[in-house]
Amino acid sequence: MPRTEVNRDIHCVTKWSKLDTTWTGVLIDDLLADAGLAPPTPFALAHSYDGYSTNVPVADLVGGKAMVATRYAGNSLAPEHGAPARLLVPHLYFWKSAKWISGLQFTERDEAGFWELRGYHTYGDPWREQRFSGN
Repeated sequence: MPRTEVNRDIHCVTKWSKLDTTWTGVLIDDLLADAGLAPPTPFALAHSYDGYSTNVPVADLVGGKAMVATRYAGNSLAPEHGAPARLLVPHLYFWKSAKWISGLQFTERDEAGFWELRGYHTYGDPWREQRFSGN
């Protein structure tokens, strides 16, 4: 698969940001193209090996917006940061960038993931400060 390097800012729901972070991985667009698929539904759930899940609109995964990242700052991901691979959706709060990704489940409707079921915002736009339900 082709590897892509991106430089993006990331934002945590706990109110910190890290600017100009560099990630390398496979764009979701390239994964879909390699599988011969167009995005089949409007939503997805990203699943992790530890049982975690998070919901993301497919529009936020395609168009070069998201990747399965395997490297950070030129190095392989550390286990505590999601090695061997994590979803990277940098324009949303970082809980949407699921660590230890095991798969994407495409869904017809927006199904809440782990933190969304516990009161976090279903979308998580840091510029709108969408941290919790009702924001």
